[in-house]
Amino acid sequence: MFMSSQPKYLSGLPLVLLTMALSLAVFMEVLDTTIANVALPHIAGDLGAATSQGTWVITSFAVANAISVPLTGWVARRFGEVRLFLTAVLMFVITSWLCGIAHNLTALILFRTLQGLFTGPLIPLSQSLLLAAYPPHRRHLALAFWGMTVITAPILGPIIGGYISDRVQWGWIFFINVPIGILAFLLARHFLNGRETQTERHPIDTVGLVLMVLGVGSLQFVLDHGREVDWFSSNLIVAMSVVAVVALAYFIVWELGTQNPIVDLHLFKERNFTVGTLCLSLAFFLYMGTVMLLPMLLQTQLGYTATWSGLAVAPVGIMPVLLAPIIGKLGSRLDMRWVVTFSFVMYAVCFWWRSELTAQIDFWGIVLPQFFLGFAMGTFFLPLSAITLAGMEGSRIASASSLSNFTRVLAGAVGSSVAITLWEKREAFHHARLAENFTPFSQQTAMLQSLQETGISSAQSYGIAASQITQQGFIISAAELFYVSSGLFLFLIILVWQARPPFGAPSGGH
Repeated sequence: MFMSSQPKYLSGLPLVLLTMALSLAVFMEVLDTTIANVALPHIAGDLGAATSQGTWVITSFAVANAISVPLTGWVARRFGEVRLFLTAVLMFVITSWLCGIAHNLTALILFRTLQGLFTGPLIPLSQSLLLAAYPPHRRHLALAFWGMTVITAPILGPIIGGYISDRVQWGWIFFINVPIGILAFLLARHFLNGRETQTERHPIDTVGLVLMVLGVGSLQFVLDHGREVDWFSSNLIVAMSVVAVVALAYFIVWELGTQNPIVDLHLFKERNFTVGTLCLSLAFFLYMGTVMLLPMLLQTQLGYTATWSGLAVAPVGIMPVLLAPIIGKLGSRLDMRWVVTFSFVMYAVCFWWRSELTAQIDFWGIVLPQFFLGFAMGTFFLPLSAITLAGMEGSRIASASSLSNFTRVLAGAVGSSVAITLWEKREAFHHARLAENFTPFSQQTAMLQSLQETGISSAQSYGIAASQITQQGFIISAAELFYVSSGLFLFLIILVWQARPPFGAPSGGH
């Protein structure tokens, strides 16, 4: 139906529309990883479940998605990239509609699991198919457009999700995928006609598949639920951690030794792929921690609503949109290591700036660092993607992209869990230290006495003091995390210079 060994490069309107179709698919998939977060209280309340049970709406999608992403390369070689991509888009539309009409939590979790499973191939295949459609001298521009959607979607997710949940009905956070998905499917089907990749019929790596499902699924479960049960204080978390470590260790050994691996770990023999993937993953580890931390700090300690916290962090998406076409156009003339160095320096500066926050910070004090952080984001994905895929042949792009994106997503999940856990642990430490200052002769005790003289009871005055201590503890611990992240980004500059040119856009031919 779509078979072509050497598809022609596209130009003009067909190229624009295909880029739009592939970008819409990626935008939907990435948006769906964050859009349901702020809607959990609404979903749980409407379906008669506890909020803690509602977190499975997030976990089920994340686990299924984490399993399917690294499988993309093998499945694409087996059935063809175009066929797999179109199937993934269509199934995403169907499962989104099913999520929206779910009448109980069990059904919603089932449909979210299917949604995560089918959407895994969208990001790596959109990247591979986009590169195949662009002529070599314009592939940096293709990577720029692709990176722009990955950057902006997580930022818009909480804003859109909060607005829909507050003003319409939570089901519409899934229903909005339907018209967008249908448009992306129709455009992609038309402009990918005749561009199917060659297929290879290899036996299924059953052992590798089982080990990967066990390892990745167990690890994702630990990351999502460990914090709720104080990590290794829970026997279940300990057991799942053991399963994850053993299964993933055997998985790596098996995949390196089998003839037809389900995940091509031999890609790490490529120097630039290893350096690019490590930089991308470690940077995402640091960045995603702050993506989760800042809105939580604003809402729990600084009195922001979900909508206003979303608006405060949203400016980070402005500069990537403006910089993407510029970096893409100049990409072939730039040493990508210098571009990434600029990005990491900007990350370090903005995180150091953020470490100066106080309880008195105003809205613009939150917005300005976020705006300048956009310079770091705008010079981040494209250069590292170019380094990671440098020198890859067309037949290996899907495998390399899926493996790189898998490690990026997994690192982001680990970073989020680590950041929130450290934030809470350090708050407890600072809370105890601040409470030590309340002595009979301290200024804080005098403040309590003055409050009581205004008619406030002793219990109320101590409640106010405890609330302020908690607030300061969370603010100080957040500042520490931002400060440490700033230094770690400077360390990553050393790593990126281990890559070796040339960094020309990868070959997209099939």
